[in-house]
Amino acid sequence: MAATTHTVTNQPPPLVGYDVFSADRALTEAVERHLPPDLREEAVKELSSLGTTAGSAQAQSWGALANEFPPRLRTHDRYGNRVDEVEFHPAWHRLLGHAVTSGLTAAWGRPGGHVRRAAGFLVWSQTEAGHGCPVSMTHAAVPALRTDPELAAEWEPRLTSKVYEGEQLMPPGQKAGALFGMGMTEKQGGSDVRANTTAAKPLDGAGEYLLTGHKWFCSAPMSDGFLVLAQAPGGLTCFLVPRVLDDGTRNVFRIQRLKDKLGNRSNASAEVEFDGTWARRVGEEGRGVRTIIEMVAATRLDCVLGSAALMRQAVAQAVHHTAYRSAFGGPLIDKPLMRNVLADLALESEAATVLGMRLAAAYDAVESGRPAAGGGSAESERALLRLAVPAAKYWVTKRCTPTVAEALECLGGNGYVEESGMPRLLRESPLNSIWEGSGNVQALDVLRALQREPGALDAFLREVGQARGADHRLDAAIKGLLTELADLDGAEARARRLVERMALVLQGSLLVRWAPPEVADAFCASRLGGDWGSAFGTLPHTLDLRAIVDRARP
Repeated sequence: MAATTHTVTNQPPPLVGYDVFSADRALTEAVERHLPPDLREEAVKELSSLGTTAGSAQAQSWGALANEFPPRLRTHDRYGNRVDEVEFHPAWHRLLGHAVTSGLTAAWGRPGGHVRRAAGFLVWSQTEAGHGCPVSMTHAAVPALRTDPELAAEWEPRLTSKVYEGEQLMPPGQKAGALFGMGMTEKQGGSDVRANTTAAKPLDGAGEYLLTGHKWFCSAPMSDGFLVLAQAPGGLTCFLVPRVLDDGTRNVFRIQRLKDKLGNRSNASAEVEFDGTWARRVGEEGRGVRTIIEMVAATRLDCVLGSAALMRQAVAQAVHHTAYRSAFGGPLIDKPLMRNVLADLALESEAATVLGMRLAAAYDAVESGRPAAGGGSAESERALLRLAVPAAKYWVTKRCTPTVAEALECLGGNGYVEESGMPRLLRESPLNSIWEGSGNVQALDVLRALQREPGALDAFLREVGQARGADHRLDAAIKGLLTELADLDGAEARARRLVERMALVLQGSLLVRWAPPEVADAFCASRLGGDWGSAFGTLPHTLDLRAIVDRARP
């Protein structure tokens, strides 16, 4: 009886054994579009290899294990000595090690490096999102360190190395590769970093200080170094805090506890205390925010890419499940209402991917000094990033949670069960909207750019203007946005609405220029034309929804 009643039928096979990169048409097309011809073949080969590993059963098991067995804090050794170490499951090291050896911290100074790295980050993050935190911070620390040529010469080769040394606490000079973290927020201030109280006392050595204070959130505390903000005599300043000093002694870096988080369970986020902690100044005294802002911008782009990865994996799982699951007389994917839901989800995922990759191409243009594909000069691309990064960070990360939640529902009760992997995606989905500044912080940053940097708005309008005349709904949305931008008095109360419209117009412009007609048509009809309900699955039924779903199928 048991054998008979437990015969399994009508269950989809696991989504494993596939190339995550090659199966994502929006991403593969973006790589082809934004890389020059002489780099494409090598990049596609590398990304396909990474995608094949990401889609393997082994890599997916690493992701599950790293979250099932989260990091543990060990404050003291058996003899009572303070050690402040965090122990990770071996799966964490396999994920993080593969990310490093695949070049996900090695974009700077590499031709097409930011596009290649962004695509790889989007692919590999689909295995597990938590380890992306040290990957992102290590990548993003480079532009901040470049404000001090001496520090950059010392640390940049380690940060951009493809050698993973594990998380052993060793003098940095003895490691071929290093990881970086950062500590900005404190208990009393949060995003208001100018309220920080951590004090920096100058030493006799040029640029050397001792720090006393705390950090309320410090992710990846086993990293080799950290960029932190503290109050020096000249004001809020950026500092480099190494975990181990050159003579092999451990710097004072007391881990008080690890955060018990909603998601991101594989990654250690810590509360740390400084008490006479040695640090090197990065940049000028009193200019800490300006020094670290490039790091913040780079990690904000990774929030966009990380959210795009979560959305893509959730949509891939939903489309895969409904293609194999039958109900009410046939496959779910063929049911008109389910097809509408899947197409709507696919639009959200593709728009996020196209926007994230366009911004990565702008980074390549800024670093190389050459125009981006479909973009402007390096100076114009830098100005575009100033507005587009916080706008994209605001909107894409906001769309992540409802997208993942709706995709989970496509699996029904199966999606609510941990073994499906969907609950982990859902728990992870709110993080990027909070990390590196919540929604209000992003919206206010956009307002600052609009009010203080007119060149940023000019670059944004040139970008979206490249698609004018191609779709009447996009044209109307651009016109409406210009009306809103004409009067910024009292704009703070409506900042979220303004930034949402900017992000949607930018996404619409990119899709009209580069996506298949059925995708662009559906996006403009729903997101810009107003023919859309308050939930997914309310696209106009006259659209070519089957083509959109087929394009999204892994």
